[in-house]
Amino acid sequence: MKNTAQNDSLRNIAIIAHVDHGKTTLVDALFKQSGVFRDNQAVDDRVMDSMELERERGITIAAKNCAIHWKGVKINIIDTPGHADFGGEVERSLSMVDGAILLVDAAEGPLPQTRFVLKKALERGLVIMVVINKIDRKDARPEEVLDEIYDLFIDLDASDTQLEFPVFYAIGREGIAMESLSERGENLHVLLDAVNRFIPAPAFDPEAPFQMLVSDLGYSDYLGRLAIGKIINGSTRQNDSLVCLGEGGKPRPLKVTKLQLYDGLTFREADLARAGDIAVLSGIDNVHIGDTICNAEEPKALPRISVDEPTVSMRFTINTSPLAGREGKLVQSSKIRERLTKETLSNVSMRVEESEERDSFIVKGRGEFQMAILIETMRREGFELGVGRPEVILKEKNGKVLEPIEHLFVDCEETFLGVVTEKLAARKARMINLVNKGSGRVRVEFSVPARGLIGYRDEFLTDTKGTGIMNSYLLGYEEHRGEFPSRYTGSLVADRSGNAVAYALFNLEPRGRLFVVPGDPIYEGMVVGEHNRDNDIDVNPAKEKKLSNMRAAGKDENVILAPVLPLTLERAIHFIREDEMVEVTPRSIRLRKTILDAKTRHAMAGAKKKTAKPGKGA
Repeated sequence: MKNTAQNDSLRNIAIIAHVDHGKTTLVDALFKQSGVFRDNQAVDDRVMDSMELERERGITIAAKNCAIHWKGVKINIIDTPGHADFGGEVERSLSMVDGAILLVDAAEGPLPQTRFVLKKALERGLVIMVVINKIDRKDARPEEVLDEIYDLFIDLDASDTQLEFPVFYAIGREGIAMESLSERGENLHVLLDAVNRFIPAPAFDPEAPFQMLVSDLGYSDYLGRLAIGKIINGSTRQNDSLVCLGEGGKPRPLKVTKLQLYDGLTFREADLARAGDIAVLSGIDNVHIGDTICNAEEPKALPRISVDEPTVSMRFTINTSPLAGREGKLVQSSKIRERLTKETLSNVSMRVEESEERDSFIVKGRGEFQMAILIETMRREGFELGVGRPEVILKEKNGKVLEPIEHLFVDCEETFLGVVTEKLAARKARMINLVNKGSGRVRVEFSVPARGLIGYRDEFLTDTKGTGIMNSYLLGYEEHRGEFPSRYTGSLVADRSGNAVAYALFNLEPRGRLFVVPGDPIYEGMVVGEHNRDNDIDVNPAKEKKLSNMRAAGKDENVILAPVLPLTLERAIHFIREDEMVEVTPRSIRLRKTILDAKTRHAMAGAKKKTAKPGKGA
């Protein structure tokens, strides 16, 4: 039997939850109460949401490490994303920890992403502590939620040991936790004590040589590439000579130029890192997530981090519109390739492939939301690019085409159930379950093709007047359910270049919903609005009113246009059809046809109709 020992001075935990259940707020409170900040130090809320996009959207996108000290024990905490599109972040985070705190909203209960992240944690055999958060909500139902959590654990085949999880009740915003609902907590000390008591200390083999699994990558202007991961066995010091084992298993030599450990929100330099520590090594350039760093004398690779397959692909290409190069600094395909490759280094669930077309790339990931975040990040960095419609990745098995199927949860008012069911049925969804507790709201579950949800979220919010909640997770692959229209409306396409004119737009308003305002630059092939009918029409948004020297009997009326809802990146990606794409620049988001020239487009459409209806008129 293998000899094992434990590093009792350490605990490694992940905080896992559904989006907006209070993970990052709880971590804030843990920081403040464990003495990371001085008493008089000014601290922002949600201090772990360090990315600009995370602060804007109120969600965690990238998993982040930090460390606190409690009663002589160092606790490494990893704040993980709660959205299934960022599942790769969750998978690599869980490779560094021995336990997890599952946070569940006292009113909403376990939601799809709770299920997704908990499943990953249970598969790894992690020790789980349950915290029912936001018990101060007016609609809180902690006892019912606890029953739902037990049901979820049983449903996910949790072992008997995992089912005996400790339960705590919290108000994360106020920094309070307690062991029962009858008491009133004052702080989070009871939770910190429980982490030391219930979460096992990192186990290691005292006779084994040094091994560290790379779970994250960082970059420093002074130190270059940083390899971040948990030391599984052994220890290392600064200036040690080690090797890195990649996918091929060939050792690449490296020297630890600097060794750092987490302390609070930042790193501190260390002379020695031992088994169980989450260490930051610098001194290696060619390193990837999943690699093993070990002794040169006894190189032995650890099992690589496994992630679920990507389910969605998108085409990224250079900006080829007539307005290209006016607003962005980075427009070349080589720069786009470089940036996408850099993304795959730190994002294990994303892949980039060269396309058969010149200057374009196929990017594969977990969902269109993950893609939208990448595109938004790139445009803020100064990139100009064009992106196509998200497409699901199909598989073939035994001669049958399989497609990804999502388990969709819908929570809406009873009056909207009809329209939601009708729209989803048209997208090949099947209702699995319906719960109506007589409160005026219903909870419905559907099994729906992943392609059916692309572009549906905005429609759903409109149909439920903004009151509906929709969440989903990947159920698996099933036989292809057949085709359905992605959109029932056509596009208003500009037939010439110029600037949009109020008079022309006023006359186009009866035709559909517009995306441009007076003064916006337009070009041939640009989509300027949504047509009321299902066909595309060419329009002239730059047409000016003909002036004559004849005096009119009455004054010209002022043209008053309906307000135009600004086009967000997500709305644009959801709206486009297969023959359209989104032009993304640091200052603008425009919709356009993939082929700009109207004659070429019409000729191709005519040829397509002929091949679709052979023998007509014979």
